[in-house]
Amino acid sequence: MEIRQVRHFVAVTTHGSFTAAARAELIVQSALSSSIRKLERELGAELFERTGRRPLLSPAGEAFLPAARALLAEADAAREAVSAVTGLSAGRVAIGTIQTLTSVDLPRELAAFHRAWPGVQISVRDATTEDLLDALLARELDLAYLALDDSGLPDGLTGFASWQEELVLMTAPEHRLAGAGRTLLSDLVAEPFVDFRAGTGLETTVRRLAAHCGLNRQITCEVTQIRLLADLVRAGIGVAIVPRQVAESAGLPGVRIRQPDPLRTVVLAGRGPDLANPAANALLKQLTAVR
Repeated sequence: MEIRQVRHFVAVTTHGSFTAAARAELIVQSALSSSIRKLERELGAELFERTGRRPLLSPAGEAFLPAARALLAEADAAREAVSAVTGLSAGRVAIGTIQTLTSVDLPRELAAFHRAWPGVQISVRDATTEDLLDALLARELDLAYLALDDSGLPDGLTGFASWQEELVLMTAPEHRLAGAGRTLLSDLVAEPFVDFRAGTGLETTVRRLAAHCGLNRQITCEVTQIRLLADLVRAGIGVAIVPRQVAESAGLPGVRIRQPDPLRTVVLAGRGPDLANPAANALLKQLTAVR
């Protein structure tokens, strides 16, 4: 049963004749009559008594009419719902991010997106890169900011933009290296460190950097929140290697590290190359616009 056939049937009952219904549906009368005949064959009963000048509903037609109107109402509601989503007057987009994202002012970008599309609900999740990758592949997230290692993105995901972030040594204001301007990793052998718990994106990057340089760090304290990490460094419990903007936002010294110059790669990724969710496509455009 096609919605078009049901609509033609209801049009005849509304307008009182096949001629008037065809005119209202913008088709020729023969096409409308053929459509209703096909509907009657599918239902196994005649819907109209065609003996008089005006078509009258048969008992089967009387029984079918309420259901037909309900079908049309549901079809119209479905079209309106799809139109709302594709037109972005409604919908939902889910984005993930690492805690230490500094390449992008995500709150500002999401606020701009909300002003443009106020009917779209935004869901934000912060997690480790590993968890964000799993959520992308499980279709729980549309997009995510990830801190990638050398392994790159798994199959099924596409990187839409990437940034290089400088890593610095964040210290307490009174630390011996606070005013040094730069330091070598080899100078940090005796330093206690505050770090994220093992497995987080930044911890993995820093651990590999230290191993590459032969630095066996003394981890005094492990945390799960960037604000707590900064507060512990400020209190003098240890130093930390973080993106430069993390140190600047915390108001703490960020000492440049040399030999090697440490960098971290951040990627905006999603299930690509084409996103199925119109709201996600609109957000991606917002996040990758050249400014």
